[in-house]
Amino acid sequence: MERKTNIKLVTISVFVATFMTAIEGTIVSTAMPTIVGSLHGMEIMNWVFSIYLLTNAMLTPIYGKLADKVGRKPIFMIGIIIFIIGSSLCGLAQNMITLIIARAIQGIGAGAIMPVALTILADIYSIDKRAKMLGLNSAAWGIASIFGPLAGGFIVDTVGWHWIFFINVPIGLVLLGLISYFLVEPKREQSKVPMDLLGSVQLMLVLLTLLLGFQLIGDVGFDLKVALCLGASVLFFIGFIFVEKRAQDPVIDLKLFKNSTFVIVNIVAALISGFLMGVEVYIPMWMQGVLGKSAGIGGLVLAPMSILWMSGSFVASALMEKHSTKKVLTIGLSITLLGGIFLVLVPASISFVWFFAISSVLGIGFGITITTTTVNAQSSVDPSEMGVATSFNTLVRTIGQTLMVSIFGVIINAVTTSELAKSSLNVDPDVMNQLVNPHTANTISADLLKPLRGMLYSGLHNVYVVGIGLVIAAMILNALVKVNKK
Repeated sequence: MERKTNIKLVTISVFVATFMTAIEGTIVSTAMPTIVGSLHGMEIMNWVFSIYLLTNAMLTPIYGKLADKVGRKPIFMIGIIIFIIGSSLCGLAQNMITLIIARAIQGIGAGAIMPVALTILADIYSIDKRAKMLGLNSAAWGIASIFGPLAGGFIVDTVGWHWIFFINVPIGLVLLGLISYFLVEPKREQSKVPMDLLGSVQLMLVLLTLLLGFQLIGDVGFDLKVALCLGASVLFFIGFIFVEKRAQDPVIDLKLFKNSTFVIVNIVAALISGFLMGVEVYIPMWMQGVLGKSAGIGGLVLAPMSILWMSGSFVASALMEKHSTKKVLTIGLSITLLGGIFLVLVPASISFVWFFAISSVLGIGFGITITTTTVNAQSSVDPSEMGVATSFNTLVRTIGQTLMVSIFGVIINAVTTSELAKSSLNVDPDVMNQLVNPHTANTISADLLKPLRGMLYSGLHNVYVVGIGLVIAAMILNALVKVNKK
C-alpha cells in the first residue's frame, strides 16, 4: 500500500521549523550584549542581524522556483540542513567576523524554510482550511517574540551564549527525520528545460544592492554609497527583466504580473508589512523613551498583537468563505487603520495600559490582512507556480519591512534632531540614545526628561502619520482593483 502524507505530523514539523527560524531574531537580540562582550566588535554588531535578513531575502525567490521545479520536500530539507550548518558555525565562532559569515549561511537556509513551509501548507490543506493553518503558523512568530527574550536570557545565564545556536542542531535533525518520512510528494516529471541561472543571479544582485541600500540608509542616512547601491539595483533590475523575457523557464514568470489579484495582494502585503515594522520597533521605544518603562513592558504590550493575529487569521478564513478578497481586505485594512489612528491621536502622557487595547486591534487587523494576501497570492496562480507565488509574497513583505524600517529611522532622527536644534537645551544629540535605553535614562537630569520625551513623542507621532499613509494607500489600491468573488 502506498504511503500517504501524515498531515498532522507534517503540519507540526512546519510549525516547529517556522518557530526555529522566527526565534532567531529575538533570542539573538537578548544574547547580543554577552556575545559582543565575548567576541568584541560592537561597531559591526548590526551586521549579525542584517546579514541574516539579507541572505534570507536574496535566496527566497530562488528556493520558491526550485520548490516548483524539483519539489517542496527536497528544498525544505536542504534549507534545514544549511540552517543547521550555519547554526553550528555560529556557536563555534571565535570572533565577530566569523559569526557574521556563519549568520549569512544561517540566513541562506532560513530563506528556504519560511516560503516552502507556507507552500507545503497550501499543498496539504484546501483553501477553506488554509487560512486557519496560516494563522497557527503565524502564531509561531508571536510565541517567538515573547518566548525568545526569556529563552535567550536563560540560556546565556546557564550554559552560555553558544547554545542559543547549538540548540537548533537537534531540533533541525528531528525535523529532517519527520519531513523525510512523513511528507510524501507525488513524483514530478523531470523538466528538460535548464534552471534559469542567469536570471537567478540577476535577481540576487537586484535584491543584494536594493536591501543593502536600505540598510545603509538606516545606518548612515542617504549618501554616495546608498546612491550607488540603489542605482546598481535599478540597472540589475533592468537586466533581470531583459533576461526573464527571453528565458525558457524564468525564475519569476513575468506573466504573473498580468494577474491583477496577484499584484494587488502583494502590494498590500508589502505596505502593511512596512507599517508592521513601525509598530514592532517603535511601540517598545515609546514605552521606554516616552513613558520611562522597562524593556520588559515594551515587549509585553505587543503580546496581545501576536496572540490576536492568530484570531484575525481565523476571522479571515471564515470571511473568505463568504466574501470576495476585496471585501475581506477592506475589513482587515479598516481595523488596521483604526489601530494606526489610535497611535497618532493618543497623547504622550497616556498610560501604557491603553497600548494593550491598541495592540489587540492591530493584531486582528494584521491577522486578517496578511493571511488574506498570502492565501490569495497562492490561490490566484496555477498550482505549478505556487512555490514562486508564495516565495514572492514572502519576499515583498521583507522588502516592505526593510524599506520602511529605514525610512522610519530617518524620520525619527530628522524630527528629534530638528527639535533639539530649535530648543534652548544645551545637550549632546546622543542624549536621545540615552533616553530610549532604560539603563541610561536615569542618568539624565529630571529637568531635561520632560522636554526630551516630548521631542521623542513628536518623532514617533510622525512615524505613525506615515504609517497611516501606508494603510490608506493599501485601501485605495484595494478599492481600485476589481477582485472576483470566489
